[in-house]
Amino acid sequence: MTRTVWDSSVGKKTVMAVSGLIMLMYLVVHMLGNLKIFFGSGDFNHYAHWLRTLGEPFLHYEWALWIIRVVLVVAVVAHATAAYQLSRRDIRARPSKYVHKKPRSSYATRTMRWGGIILGLFIVWHILDLTTGTAHPGGFQSGHPYQNVIDTFSTWYGNVIYIVAMLALGLHIRHGFWSAAQTLGAGSRTRDRALKTIADVLALVLTVGFISVPVGVMTGLVS
Repeated sequence: MTRTVWDSSVGKKTVMAVSGLIMLMYLVVHMLGNLKIFFGSGDFNHYAHWLRTLGEPFLHYEWALWIIRVVLVVAVVAHATAAYQLSRRDIRARPSKYVHKKPRSSYATRTMRWGGIILGLFIVWHILDLTTGTAHPGGFQSGHPYQNVIDTFSTWYGNVIYIVAMLALGLHIRHGFWSAAQTLGAGSRTRDRALKTIADVLALVLTVGFISVPVGVMTGLVS
């Protein structure tokens, strides 16, 4: 039964919608946590430490954080796999490209695939930079996330990578939220305008919220 659902286009779109919404919820919380950096190193480092002690004493140190990471990895892999397989299926269904682009398709729609690739590469870089410290500029300091963030956004390439990825994220969310709502049956004539507005607002708030951190470092507001 599960295999039958997965093999269908509707099943893959549903997996994309559900996994996308899981990642969206995480992004909202993650952005709010990131904004704590504007309250100083004490608040930001304390928040990072709290994430690792979440659920204690019922859960051991960092268990809750690892549970969140595992759920996110599963969501990302499921989302990317379903997107890739749907893309391949679409190409096989029409081996020759359209002579003319669909006039009503938005820029976000046309760039969803490239946006997904950009975000996938960004996630790898982001983890190597601020989680493992492997690609971190300068000396990575475990337990000092505030200083690590300052180090990253004190480099031109750190700012470029992050801002480009966040712009791609905004476009991805704008189209993805709308698509997920349609796939899960939330769309209707009376709700479509509200759903489009929500998609636009979510995309704008998350993009501005995430980009405000490197901008804060670049302008000296965060130092």
